[in-house]
Amino acid sequence: MARQSKSAETPPVTPEKNIIDIDVSAEMETSFLEYAYSVIYSRALPDARDGLKPVQRRILYMMSDMGLRPEKGHVKSARVVGEVMGKLHPHGDAAIYDALVRMAQPFALRLPLVDGHGNFGSLDDGPAAPRYTEARMTAAALSMTADLDEDVVDFEPNYDNQLTQPGVLPSAFPNLLVNGASGIAVGMATNMAPHNMREVINGAKHLILHPEATVEDLMVHIPGPDLPSGGRIVGLDGIADAYRTGRGSFKTRAKVSIEQVSARKTGIVVTQLPYMVGPEKVIEKIKDAVQAKKLTGISDVLDLTDRKHGLRMIIELKAGFNPQAVLAQLYKQTPLEDSFGINNVALVNGQPRTLGLLEMLQVYVDHRLDVVRRRSAYRLRKREDRLHLVKGLLIAILDIDEVIQIIRAAEDTGAARQRLMQIFDLTQAQADHILELRLRQLTRYSALELEQEKERLEAEIAELEAILGSEQRLRGLVADELDEVAAKYGDDRRTELLDAEAAPTAAAAPAEAGPTGGSTSLQIPDAPCWAVLSTSGQLARTTNRSTLVHPTRRARHDALTSAVSTTARGEIGAVTSTGRMIRVPVVDMPAIEMSSGAVNLTHGVKAKDFLRLEKNEELLAFVPLDAVIALGTAQGRVKRVNPEYPLNRDDWEVISLKGEGRAQDRIISAAVAADDADHLCFITAGAQLLHFEAGLVRAQGRTAAGMLGIKLAEGDSVIGFSVVPADALAGTGTDSASDAASDSEQQLSSPALVVTLAAGDTPLEGFESGSIKLTDLVEFPAKGRGTSGVRAHRFMRGEDHLRLGWAGIGPALGAAKNGTARNLPSEMARRDASGVPLERAVDAIAPSPETLNVHTVDGS
Repeated sequence: MARQSKSAETPPVTPEKNIIDIDVSAEMETSFLEYAYSVIYSRALPDARDGLKPVQRRILYMMSDMGLRPEKGHVKSARVVGEVMGKLHPHGDAAIYDALVRMAQPFALRLPLVDGHGNFGSLDDGPAAPRYTEARMTAAALSMTADLDEDVVDFEPNYDNQLTQPGVLPSAFPNLLVNGASGIAVGMATNMAPHNMREVINGAKHLILHPEATVEDLMVHIPGPDLPSGGRIVGLDGIADAYRTGRGSFKTRAKVSIEQVSARKTGIVVTQLPYMVGPEKVIEKIKDAVQAKKLTGISDVLDLTDRKHGLRMIIELKAGFNPQAVLAQLYKQTPLEDSFGINNVALVNGQPRTLGLLEMLQVYVDHRLDVVRRRSAYRLRKREDRLHLVKGLLIAILDIDEVIQIIRAAEDTGAARQRLMQIFDLTQAQADHILELRLRQLTRYSALELEQEKERLEAEIAELEAILGSEQRLRGLVADELDEVAAKYGDDRRTELLDAEAAPTAAAAPAEAGPTGGSTSLQIPDAPCWAVLSTSGQLARTTNRSTLVHPTRRARHDALTSAVSTTARGEIGAVTSTGRMIRVPVVDMPAIEMSSGAVNLTHGVKAKDFLRLEKNEELLAFVPLDAVIALGTAQGRVKRVNPEYPLNRDDWEVISLKGEGRAQDRIISAAVAADDADHLCFITAGAQLLHFEAGLVRAQGRTAAGMLGIKLAEGDSVIGFSVVPADALAGTGTDSASDAASDSEQQLSSPALVVTLAAGDTPLEGFESGSIKLTDLVEFPAKGRGTSGVRAHRFMRGEDHLRLGWAGIGPALGAAKNGTARNLPSEMARRDASGVPLERAVDAIAPSPETLNVHTVDGS
C-alpha cells in the first residue's frame, strides 16, 4: 500500500465566522447575575406564601401525585427522589434526599411534613442512604397540598416543558412561621425560627378579622418562637425587634434541673437542648473545656438518652462545687446556651424581601384568601355545569318515550342531537349528556334523585355565590378552616420564654451564696451548717446554721434523730450499730433548706444509699470528730471514747463488742458526752432505768471494750441509751448540740423527760396492747454505775416489756419509721406509775407500737 505524502494532508480550518469577540467582564457580570438569581429564586429562599423552597414543594407535590397518603404504606425514599429528579427537579439526588430528610426530622421541623420509616438521622448523625429508608406524606402535608385539583394555584411548566408543577402550594396553615426556614443564597441568607401552630393560627385569625392590626396586637397571640427541641429562650427584646423589622436574635438555653443523681453525687440533668444542638456535641465541648481547664467542678458526663424517656444527659459534679455556679460556666463555655439569629428573608412576588411578623402573616392571609376564593369560584362553576345537565335530564325524563323515539329515528348521533335540541329546547351539552345516558337511569327513582340533586346544587350555588360576593364571609370561612387545622395538628408550647437575663435557669436544690451572701461562688463556701439524720433514715446538710428551735425541729412528715453543728467543708463521724464509725465529708451530703428552725428533707438521701453499711448494720447517729462521745450497748456496757481517730482511714471501730453471731452485742445509741457532769441514762426492756454522771466512766481509746454500765437481769436488754445535760435535771438545761453551735443559737429551758412505751406479746382479751408514759427524769434518783437502777414503768395487764425507752430534753416527738411525726402527751406521771393507752395519748392517729420511735432535740 502506497504511503500518503504529508503534503496531501488537509490543513486545519479555523472557523473565524463563528468566533464572537465579547467583553469578559461584562460576560462574567451577566453570568453571575443569572446564577445568583437562579439560586435565590429556584433553590435557597422559601416562598412567603407556603414557606417552601422549590425542592420541598416539588417533593410534596410528587408524593401527592404518587398517592403516598398517610393511610397508605411507605415506599422507598429512593423512588421518591427518582420521581422528583426525573420529572420536576433537574439537580442531584443528594440535594433532593437531604430536603426530604429534613422534612421528616421532628427535631428540625415543628410539624414534620414527611413520615419517615427507618434511620432519618439525629442531631449528631446523618441519615441512612435513600435505598434503606422509606417515606410517605404526613397528615399535615396533605393539608399543604389539599385542593390542588380545584384551580386554587397557578401551574407552570417543568424544566423540559413536558409536565406542569404548582408555583406554590395551597398551604392550609402558615408553614413559613410554623416550621421556619434556613438557606444561603448569593449575597443573602434566611434563618427563620419555628413557632407554635396554635399561636400562629390565632395571630393569623386576628389579622383576618382585624385587617388593621399592628405588630403589637399580633405579639399578644405570638409571644415568641416555639422550638422543636423545647428548651428556654432568654430575653425577648431581640424577638420583638425581629417581629418588627425582620432581623433580631435571642439566646436559647437547655432545660436543666439540679438533682441528687446518687447518694453522694449532685448532678445537672439536661432534658432539653437548644435548637439543632445534639448531646454528643455538648459532651465533646464539655470534655474539651475540662481538659483546657476552662471548666472546673465536673467529674463525669453521662448520656442516658433513649427512645422511651427521650433526652437525659447527666453532668456529675465534684463534691464541694456549687451547682448554680458550674451551670453558669457551662452556659458560657458549651452549647448549653446558644444564640439564634433571625433573618426573615423570603420571596414575595418573586422578589426577596425581609419581612416582619405582620408582613409574613399578611402575605399568607392574602394567599389563603386567594386560594379559597379561587376554590369557591371553581366549585361554583362545577356545580352550575352540573345543575345545567340535571335540568336537561329532568326535561328528558318527563317525555322519555318521545326522546327514545327521536333517538331511534335518527340516522346518526349528530342528527339525534340536533333533533333533541330543537324539540326540547336543550343546549348541546344537555343533548350530549342525554345521549350518553343508560336506559337503567331513566326510571322514576332516578327522577326523584335528580330533583333532590337539583335542590342540593341550588343551595350550594347560593352559598358559594354568597361567599364570593361577601369579603366578610370569605374571611370568616378562611378563619374557620384555620381553626380546624389548629384543632387537628396543634399542640402545647414546648419552649419556655424567659423575659430577663436573670430569670431562673434551673429547678434545683437550694443555691448557696458566696462568702458575702451576694453572687454565687464556684465552690461551696465553708459556711456553718447542720448535718442532720432523720427517723426515716434520710440524711442531709443544711444551707445555714440557724437555731433548731423546739418543737419545730422536725422535717415535713419527719423528725430528726441527730444534728451535728459543723461546716459545709468539714467532716463528721457516723456511728453504726456494729460499733463502727465512718468518716463523712459534709460537703458530699445533699443540701437542704432550713427555715425558722425547721428543715425540709425533700432533697435528702437514704443513709443506706449514702454509706456502705453491712448486712443488719444500722446508722444510729452523727457525732463530731473532735469531741468525747458516749456509747451504750444492748448488753449494758458503756464507753466514752477519746477523739483520737486515724487520719488515713475512712472507717474504724470505736468499741470492741462482745459475743458472736446472734449473741453479739450491738450499739444502742451514741451522743456527745464531753462534760463529766452530764448524765448517762440506760432504759431496759424490763422497765429498769439507771442514770449516773459521765465522770464515772473514764474516756478510753477506740479499741477498748468499755465497762459495765447497767446490771441486767437475766433475759433483759437495753433498749434506750442517751446523754442528758446536767442542767436539764434541774429543768433549765441547754441542748448539748447547741453548746457547740454559734452564739446566735438560743438556749432551751425544757426539763429532761423520760418516755416509755409498754407492750405485750400475749395481750389479755379485751385489753389493748401498748401504753405510753411521760415522766420528769428528776423523779428518778441517780445510782452508781454497774447497778440495776430503779423501776421506770408499771406494766398493765397484758404488758410484759418495754418496746421503747428514751430520756432527754423535751417536749418529745414520736415518729414512725416511715418518718410520720406525732406530738407525745404532755401529762406527767409518777416514775412507778403505769402508762395510758397509746391511741389516746398521742395526737391525731398514732402509729402502731411496733413502729413508734422517739427523738428530741438533743440528738438521742
